[in-house]
Amino acid sequence: MNQVQEQIKKIIENTEEVIDIQELENKLLRKERLVVKLGIDPTANSIHLGFAVVLRKFRLFQELGHKTYLILGDFTALIGDPSGKNKTRPMLTKEQINENLKTYLPQLGKIIDLSKTEIVYNSEWLSKLRPEEIIRLSSKYTLAQMLEREDFKNRYKSNEPISLHEILYPLFQAYDSVHLEADIELGGIDQKFNFLVARYIQEKYGQEPEVAIMMPILEGIDGKNKMSKSLNNYIGIDENPLDMFVKTMSIPDELIKRYFKLCTNLPEENVEKLFLLYTNPKDIKLILAREIVSIYHGEEISQKCYEEFINIYSKRELPTNIPIVKIPKSLIDNQGNINIIDALYFTGLTESKAEAKRLLSHGGIYLNGNKLTNKVIQYSKPFIIRIGKFNYYSLVEDDESV
Repeated sequence: MNQVQEQIKKIIENTEEVIDIQELENKLLRKERLVVKLGIDPTANSIHLGFAVVLRKFRLFQELGHKTYLILGDFTALIGDPSGKNKTRPMLTKEQINENLKTYLPQLGKIIDLSKTEIVYNSEWLSKLRPEEIIRLSSKYTLAQMLEREDFKNRYKSNEPISLHEILYPLFQAYDSVHLEADIELGGIDQKFNFLVARYIQEKYGQEPEVAIMMPILEGIDGKNKMSKSLNNYIGIDENPLDMFVKTMSIPDELIKRYFKLCTNLPEENVEKLFLLYTNPKDIKLILAREIVSIYHGEEISQKCYEEFINIYSKRELPTNIPIVKIPKSLIDNQGNINIIDALYFTGLTESKAEAKRLLSHGGIYLNGNKLTNKVIQYSKPFIIRIGKFNYYSLVEDDESV
């Protein structure tokens, strides 16, 4: 196997689709260093394991010696990517975008090599496009072609509005590729339409089309939906390491191999050996959780999380560091009773009273190890609340010393 074939083998590993492999081989044969593009619209302030799947492939291109561009889409984020959306996304303000960008780089540095990354903002060129240049760009793609997009097609049939600025999104993203003269673009398989537009537009500008390398969409810890912060089914790469460990332990058993494949560095043959060695999926998930936490927080912390998890969930001991949450004295009445719905809401442990009521009705709130069924209970010390399987809090009166 020659050097180009070895590269191709590494590049296409774990991908969902590549358009196309022959073009990739031709580029690698002609060019020693390809221009690789990955675009990020900073519509949130944290990165989760689902997006890390793409970032890990981006890191591979860095290790192979290619020129890697990370495009921070501060301009396109004003529009919002319509991919997979059944309604118009709200447009972000510059202030929201800048606030999100503040947390991105430290998180990105956990996965990619920032010293080998050309970080650019697409406002540098998109905001300078003159009206005649935007018209020229728009003339290269038809409305009929745009309505072939599944989400636009569905919204059109359902009489859901499609704003003109949304139609510009894939064209502006494509222009990023034109500006950089990209050879490769990375992203999730949900970006396929945008990538096809980029290839088409590059040809219209007289460039060789980029190769689209699309990664699988990682399911969230619910095992059903795409990992998403809005669905609260995500594992953030910068969150508390014990929370990462515990969340990983909660994934459905049928996703264990997929998480090993997309989220860790463990070779596939080693994973297969684990399934021969252990009969209980929990034992394999413990190894998975340790692998994931180790990648983002180091082996020492990963080992501590493992020990903490065993103590809490196997030996039924309390966590060593339970967060202390102060509750206003006004929530405790003259008889010493407290409404747990109000307590969870006013302390910010739930986003709404409705959420707190739902947790209580579904048996998801525990006091000192006992499941709560009544919303009004007696306040006494210690007052250790557990929400769901994993989240412990020590509630104390506001004027108590801690």
